[in-house]
Amino acid sequence: MKQTRVSLLLLVVSISTVVASGRQAASTGSTPADFVYARPGQLVDAGGFRLNLYCMGSGSPAVVFESAFGDWTPAWAVVLPRIAARTRACVYDHAGAGFSDPGPMPRTNVRIANELHQALHNAGIGGPYILVGNASGGYPARTFAQLYMAETAGLVLVEVDASDLEPKALQDEDHAGNARGITALRKCRDAVAAGGPLPSSPSHPDRTCAQLFFFRGLPEPEFSPELNAALLKIAQSKVALYDAALSEWEQLPGTEAWLQQHNQSLGSRPIRVLTTGNHAVHFLPAPDAHDPKHLEYEHQIGLAQARLLTLSSNTKQIFVPNSSEYVQFDDPDAVVDAIREVYDQARRPVAAHHDQK
Repeated sequence: MKQTRVSLLLLVVSISTVVASGRQAASTGSTPADFVYARPGQLVDAGGFRLNLYCMGSGSPAVVFESAFGDWTPAWAVVLPRIAARTRACVYDHAGAGFSDPGPMPRTNVRIANELHQALHNAGIGGPYILVGNASGGYPARTFAQLYMAETAGLVLVEVDASDLEPKALQDEDHAGNARGITALRKCRDAVAAGGPLPSSPSHPDRTCAQLFFFRGLPEPEFSPELNAALLKIAQSKVALYDAALSEWEQLPGTEAWLQQHNQSLGSRPIRVLTTGNHAVHFLPAPDAHDPKHLEYEHQIGLAQARLLTLSSNTKQIFVPNSSEYVQFDDPDAVVDAIREVYDQARRPVAAHHDQK
């Protein structure tokens, strides 16, 4: 999580079908297409507790989506059906988030990756997998690829956090911002646990902390009113959601260290890195888009993301300048195209992917 994410940490056929049907449903009374994410999908054992899993389509390799810390499955509702038209596409809630049960603490990147692996196998979804991660969801996606390389077909990293690859000064700045965000999120968590009232945000006095906890804040323009209401209800009442997000956030220094120590080449597995130049910006235009300090920050983030290209001999950095951090909302075509490219290349003969473990 980046400092600019502090106040805002704290979803069948195509994007137009999903969004339009949701808005039409609001006026006609029918159930919106995105409402599927307002109820549990398949609850799968992940080692003594259950993860909530939604899958569509069929085929291999399966595409598995990782959401950012504090987000959950609806973050991929626009892209998921389009990928499911070609292969199996799955998204899940981290332990504690959405409709998943709380999981063991602390919420480390290794634990999250291991839980996902177990849940996929228990659900009968075999590898290989293409992992798609957004923002801090890039950490568990990369961890999964390192732990289960033989079951990894490729990676698509969508405006991901890569603080383990940042210069130390920027990393220190991120850590300081994270500490402030953790303090604010804990206050919100305690208020939810006590049954309210929930504090408002200094930057958004018209919204409670629960409305600013996840996604880009509620109501999210890409979601139907029905889904927005269901998500807000969870954010106003599920303490485990906050506990999990707090732990994942607190574990980031350890996540960085682990990834620095486990940086084995993925051989020739295809990797695509989408870079916006609007890191941790949730809506365009960015309020400080022309500020020299912000421009230097974005430059350094782009360089850190470019260092991910060393993970494979088959990599590409794709620039998506007209998008916020949520590329899956602002430019879903870019995400779909990158996933399809990785999918097509991953289906080449296995011999093409040397260094299989």
